[in-house]
Amino acid sequence: MIRSPEEIRKMRRAGRVVAEIIEQTRAAIKPGVTTLELDAVAREVLERRGARSNFLNYHGFPAVICTSPNDMIVHGIPGPYRLKEGDIVSVDCGAIVEGYHGDAAYTAPVGEVGELAVRLMAVTERSLYAGIDQMVAGNRLHEIGRAVQAVAEAAGFSVVRKYVGHAIGTAMHEEPQVPNYWPGTPGPKLKVGNVFAIEPMVNAGTYETVELDDGWSVVTADGALSAHFEHTVAVTEEGPEVLTLP
Repeated sequence: MIRSPEEIRKMRRAGRVVAEIIEQTRAAIKPGVTTLELDAVAREVLERRGARSNFLNYHGFPAVICTSPNDMIVHGIPGPYRLKEGDIVSVDCGAIVEGYHGDAAYTAPVGEVGELAVRLMAVTERSLYAGIDQMVAGNRLHEIGRAVQAVAEAAGFSVVRKYVGHAIGTAMHEEPQVPNYWPGTPGPKLKVGNVFAIEPMVNAGTYETVELDDGWSVVTADGALSAHFEHTVAVTEEGPEVLTLP
């Protein structure tokens, strides 16, 4: 799907709301805060900005953000869990403005965290930007995943295979998917006006995953830590433009 300049303008607006959710939830993360309280922070931003949530009621999901601590990779449901000193927590959030979507995620420390957690978060964020750097017209789609995988695996970590990035626009999840690894084929050429949510999920151990009984939460199969970073990014004449930055 090729998005027009006007469509990308609307996606920038959605992206700015998402960026504000990131800023406000990140500022609220500290020991003793529940993940449900983080969801309340995000709801307040959406309401104040006149935006809609693209997570709430998506296939029945009950919240406006996903909160995934420690070995939880993605899709954690906000609830009574109280963040503890030494935890890490991934927050995935989105917004709809004028019918267009923004989607982003980050992983943050709770107080002082261990060296492994610090390194995992840094490498995962670095792998995200390595993937974004590939979003140049004429490049092949799957070079994004090749770049992500190279950064993560060079650090001794693994990239989740089952959950991937995606095109985004008038729906949160559009085709094609964007693997965070090299799938063996180069994929289609990128064109100006393509918009993708790039979202590496990187584990300290195996890339294998397990879905919990709530039907949403996904954890690492070996209990190792996981980190998740994501931005919504447009391919422009000048190169990649991250739409979910402040």
